[in-house]
Amino acid sequence: MHSTIAAFATVDGHLCVGGVPIDRLAARVGATPYFAYDRRLLTQRVARLRSLLPEGLLLKYAVKANPMPAVVQHLAGLVDGFDVASALEMKIVLDTAMPAARVSFAGPGKTDAELAQAVAAGVMVEIESLNEARRVAGIGARLGERPRVALRVNPDFQVKGSGMRMGGGPQQFGMDAEAVPAALDFLTGAGLNFQGFHVFAGSQNLHADILCEAQERTVELFLRLAEGVPDPVRYLNLGGGFGIPYFERDEPLDLARVGANLAALLARRLRPAFPHAAIHVELGRYIVGECGVYVTRVIDRKVSRGRTYLVVDGGLHHQLAASGNFGQVVRRNYPVAVGSRMDDAAGETVSVVGCLCTPLDVLADQVTLPHAEIGDLVVVFQAGAYGLTASPTAFLGHPMPAEVVV
Repeated sequence: MHSTIAAFATVDGHLCVGGVPIDRLAARVGATPYFAYDRRLLTQRVARLRSLLPEGLLLKYAVKANPMPAVVQHLAGLVDGFDVASALEMKIVLDTAMPAARVSFAGPGKTDAELAQAVAAGVMVEIESLNEARRVAGIGARLGERPRVALRVNPDFQVKGSGMRMGGGPQQFGMDAEAVPAALDFLTGAGLNFQGFHVFAGSQNLHADILCEAQERTVELFLRLAEGVPDPVRYLNLGGGFGIPYFERDEPLDLARVGANLAALLARRLRPAFPHAAIHVELGRYIVGECGVYVTRVIDRKVSRGRTYLVVDGGLHHQLAASGNFGQVVRRNYPVAVGSRMDDAAGETVSVVGCLCTPLDVLADQVTLPHAEIGDLVVVFQAGAYGLTASPTAFLGHPMPAEVVV
């Protein structure tokens, strides 16, 4: 059994989320399909990170991974800050008890309206280009505020083994490392309140050695960049990229190894060089990904030329990643289960397909599951991150699924 499936309890053969059986949750939310996030698992996940990451290293949540307001509200009491990527995400976090001073706003293509909202709220803007820096300076002058800014840096190295590479080579993200000295000159001349640097080189990495190397190279880059900073650096964001095991042969990330490396970097290099800096790691998927499930009901069971299909009322319009259409090169199955028959032995090979008129709508291809009938509930795991808001919900006009935190 996949380790994530084992994290959820069962009662009378029914999977539970937050101690509530999924059939009762279906009645509570009013329909299937739905997403359910386990509050206890979220709390445990952050506690585990705290136990293995070094003391003094701050933990920031990347809201893009799951911006559901109830999830963000819960995490506001557990993490040290939020990173947002839009005005709506910024509104969600500013509705929590998290101080605006602990919120950063990153991402290319920020509009003037979004930048003005961030500056007015006291949210730190992570600058992605010299042009964006000019616009922030102008907005600050118009509002009579001195904007807090950091430079997001496109590093001069790549991280192998990441699901998505977001640094090294040409990128739409951040300023090239070699362009940072000129940008610092502009920030100083424009009177912006410069805080520090953010480097994020890649996502969804399960290889501790590669992550450790990337962190070491990020620290070296910080040290080089800081040589041109007139004032003490007060903010450093090492990024994240911690992966979770989606597929059968994936090995979980050795978090203890990553934490030990960060502890050494903090003690030997970062603290001596940056005594005034708040030093962060920024995680999204690693915090929420394994704490959520997508639950969908079998509405038809059919056999076509020897292959059995379970047709469900959900699909890729809600859970694009599980369908293999969100960055997978070779399609592989997420962990799935018949959540209403958890005590039954797996005995048949089926494909779980959605309700959309496209052959791309496959949630699980040729998986071995207990025998399922119409009305049974199928559960897709690893659904806590990049689920609903990363999916084409308007495609073919089906209703939006419910979301619930239990």
